[in-house]
Formats: sequence, C-alpha cells, structure tokens
Amino acid sequence: MLKPVSRLGGVVLDLLQTIGRLVLFALAAISSAVRPPFYWRTVGRQLIDIGYFSLPVVGLTAIFTGMVLALQSYTGFSRFQAESAIPQVVVVSLLRELGPVLAGLMVAGRIGAAIAAELGTMRVTEQIDALTTLSTNPMKYLVAPRLIAGIATLPLLVLVADIIGVFGGYLVAVFKLGFNPSLYLQNTWEAFKTEDLVSGLVKAAVFGFIITLMGCFNGYHSRGGAQGVGQATTNAVVSASILILCFDYLLTELFFAK
Repeated sequence: MLKPVSRLGGVVLDLLQTIGRLVLFALAAISSAVRPPFYWRTVGRQLIDIGYFSLPVVGLTAIFTGMVLALQSYTGFSRFQAESAIPQVVVVSLLRELGPVLAGLMVAGRIGAAIAAELGTMRVTEQIDALTTLSTNPMKYLVAPRLIAGIATLPLLVLVADIIGVFGGYLVAVFKLGFNPSLYLQNTWEAFKTEDLVSGLVKAAVFGFIITLMGCFNGYHSRGGAQGVGQATTNAVVSASILILCFDYLLTELFFAK
C-alpha cells in the first residue's frame, strides 16, 4: 500500500527539486545579464537569430490568424446583425492575446528547441566545461546574451505580428466580405487603445524571457549523449509553451481584471 504513496512522493520531490534548480538558474542568468562584462557581439548574433530569422514564421502565422479571425467573426456576428464590430474584434484580439501568444509559441518551437539543442550538445561534448577551464563564465557567455536577445526581440516581433494580423483581417473584410475600406480602417483606429498594445508588448517581453530561459536551462543541464540532448530539446519546447499559456492568464488578470 505504501508503494503508490512512495512513488507520488518521489514525483513531488523531483518536481520541487527541478523548480528550485530553475529558480536558482534564473536568478544566476538575470544577474549575469545585468552585470558586466557584456559580450555584445554574441548578443548581436542572437538578436539576428531570434528576431530576424523568426520574422517569416511569425508573419505567416499573424496574417492567416487575422484573416481567419475576420472570417469567423463575420460568420458569428452576421447572426446578430453585428458585422460592424469585426474591426474592433480583430484589433483587440490581436493586440491583447493572439499576437503575443501565437508569436511566443512559434518562437518557442523554433528558438527554444535550437537553444536547447545547441547548449545540450556543448554540454555533452564538454565544451561548457572547457569554457570554465579557460576562465570564461558560461552563464555570461552562453546564457546572458540569449536572455537579453529574447527579451529585446519578442516585443518587436509581436509588434510586427500585430500589424500584419490586422492587415490580414483588412484583406478578408474588404476583398471577400465587401466592407468599405476607409470605414473599416476608421473603425480599426477607433478600437485601437494604447493599453491593449502595451499589455501585449509586456507579455511578449515576459514570453521572450521564458522561451530563452527554458531553452538555456534544459540545454545547460542536458545529460546522456544524443538521447539526452533530444530530451532536453523536447522539454524546452513543451515547458516554454505551457509557461507561456500560464503567464498569459496571469498577465491578463493583472492588466484587465476589475
């Protein structure tokens, strides 16, 4: 009878141990990111890798999301003769939720996996140990630049995603649903609120931190050769995606709860 209890206790203890290691790793990473020396060349490479090369994925996701959102909103609102609310729904949904969340999930799938695979390979081939031997702090050289780049680039990617997504909704509304172009743009501008944009960009910065942190954490602590690197890559993407959804709710509660 005690075996199930023992197994449950072991799972709980492992979970608490992992959370503790993650918190300590996050504190060390933040400390390394805000204190000199800074490896600006490495930061620049990560900015290009995380930001510029993620633009096609984020842009395609955003434009089709805006198009589908306009189409589905029309299908639902036409039952209540409320088609004029489509511009407001598109812009508010993209700025508050769909822009940051979908961009974060796409970047987590691309960048989180890449970071975990890269650092995991460096760990199992003892390159990280070699950096320590050469008196180079791995946290400052490997983790901090990725953390800085993730926090800096995700808001920019989300801003681009918002613009492209609204444009996708405009295309469907004007060319398929027969909306007046100038009236649609006027309604979109009237529905735009600064707090919606700011909340989305804050979410994006938090998501960027989560994605890079989970990628670095799982890759940095990878063990067991190629199989361990694959497991670290999977864990990085899954954990980052789950945390994005959890923190999306918490931040929404913080910004918009009455």
